[in-house]
Amino acid sequence: MGGCCSCHVTFRGRVYDMESESDEHHNKDTAYENGYGGARIMLGESSKFVSMYCKKGGKRINQDALTVWEDFMGEKGTVFCGVFDGHGPLGHKFSQCIRDNLPSKLSEAIKMSQQNSSSSSQHKQNMSFVSWNESFLKSFIEMDEELAMKVDTDGFCGGSTAVTVIKQGDQLIIGNLGDSRAILCTRADDNHCVPIPLTVDLKPDVPSEASRIANCGGRVFSAEEDPGVKRIWMPEEDCPGLAMSRAFGDFCLKNCGLTSVPDVFSRKLSKQDQFVVLASDGVWDVLTNNEVITIVASAPKRSMAAKILVKHVVHAWRHKYPTSEIDDCAVICLFLNE
Repeated sequence: MGGCCSCHVTFRGRVYDMESESDEHHNKDTAYENGYGGARIMLGESSKFVSMYCKKGGKRINQDALTVWEDFMGEKGTVFCGVFDGHGPLGHKFSQCIRDNLPSKLSEAIKMSQQNSSSSSQHKQNMSFVSWNESFLKSFIEMDEELAMKVDTDGFCGGSTAVTVIKQGDQLIIGNLGDSRAILCTRADDNHCVPIPLTVDLKPDVPSEASRIANCGGRVFSAEEDPGVKRIWMPEEDCPGLAMSRAFGDFCLKNCGLTSVPDVFSRKLSKQDQFVVLASDGVWDVLTNNEVITIVASAPKRSMAAKILVKHVVHAWRHKYPTSEIDDCAVICLFLNE
């Protein structure tokens, strides 16, 4: 058993992120002060609000990555969560680079929008959705451009998804790229848990996505060996066969309808809302939204929720797909109440 830990530079806030190459991960509750320095997997004082776990699947390298920033943008109580699922030969490089750089780009874009609109603290807590959308768009495009400058030939057909959530006061702002997913658990009038999707899986079988791809010259069809999954292909070559319609990277398809423009949504929280789950598709391929929230809600301790969920995922993979490799899994559970 072992883990993978390395230093990380914070951006005016604490950073907690995790990349696990083993079945176990560190279980240390160490808090880090604001400023430079910090370490992965350290939940510290935020452990009562955040549970996170990442497990390598059957591949040689774990291509999933995740991060949680507390006091995001230097604002106390504001939290950023992100899950990134890499793919292709260098998928782990994409997901790690995005994990390490996207939050600061988004923070800068939001601050710039706030400064351009108003300097009042009241306005900072009430950014318009248009401003949020512009901030996500700017930071995601900048991230993709940075990746394009770093990538070599081996990584030209590789990339990563991104599902991100900012909690600021009673507002959730969600930015999504690809087929990772975020859901909200809320309580119904009879007190049972109800899952509410916060994102749409952005895949080539979504009609609006398929239309954009076709208009750009890309092709959408299923491979003979995997007839149930629609994929994007280049105009005149049967490659690379990407199973998502939006992603960072994958520059061989960027002129064929693939885009790094995120879907952005907002939601005002209520007292009935309990927690948010962000996870890579390794989770959603084998568990329903309802199964996920039921597992998380029944965890004996909040800090154990993500790991318990991943254990259920592994069991479901072995039961449903006994001859297939288990996919990498990354999970963040963000609890909304004390």
